[in-house]
Amino acid sequence: MSIPVIQASFTKRLDRSEFIATHLRKYLSGKVLDVGCDEAHLRRLVPGIQYTGIDLGGTPDVVLDLEAAERLPFGDRAFDAVLCSDVLEHLDNLHRVFAELVRVSGRWLVMSLPNNWSNARRPIERGSGSFAHYGLPLDRPSDRHKWFFGLTEARDFFYGQEIRFPIRVVECFANEKRRPAWVVALRRMRYRDQLRYLNRYAHTLWAVFERGA
Repeated sequence: MSIPVIQASFTKRLDRSEFIATHLRKYLSGKVLDVGCDEAHLRRLVPGIQYTGIDLGGTPDVVLDLEAAERLPFGDRAFDAVLCSDVLEHLDNLHRVFAELVRVSGRWLVMSLPNNWSNARRPIERGSGSFAHYGLPLDRPSDRHKWFFGLTEARDFFYGQEIRFPIRVVECFANEKRRPAWVVALRRMRYRDQLRYLNRYAHTLWAVFERGA
């Protein structure tokens, strides 16, 4: 199964929101729930929708700790589209939260997960340094990743949900940082198997689910 790749870099949260507004706009209409909305940039970037953002920090419409909540405070199929970008990896209870996202989505569920292998590759290869969201800080961090996985595992997690819930993946693609064409060509020559290449160099995997009846 070949995975399309779109070159994009997310150095700040706004970059990710702008990418969503550009590349995934067709799924965002009607009532939209943005889970882990931070500063709720999509409210401005995608006008004409009925936007609701939830998060523990930032400027959400609903302040909610996903780790502590047993259920999302919304009815079944309450939203036409549910967005959850790079959030689940921060949660011990990610499987329960995923089920809740399906429950409140009426048609579309748009989700991304990071490829932690890509972030860890250079520090491990050179035997020094650290990488974001992991490590052993002196003080307890306010937030961190709770799961460590590569792109292949993220893909299998997404497609595995088709067995558990009445949803199907209608679009799945990866992000790779912008690099000169010759760099990409050399990398692809060395890692001809696409999944090996993406596990090494892609930083994010996206899936769009459509919910059935």
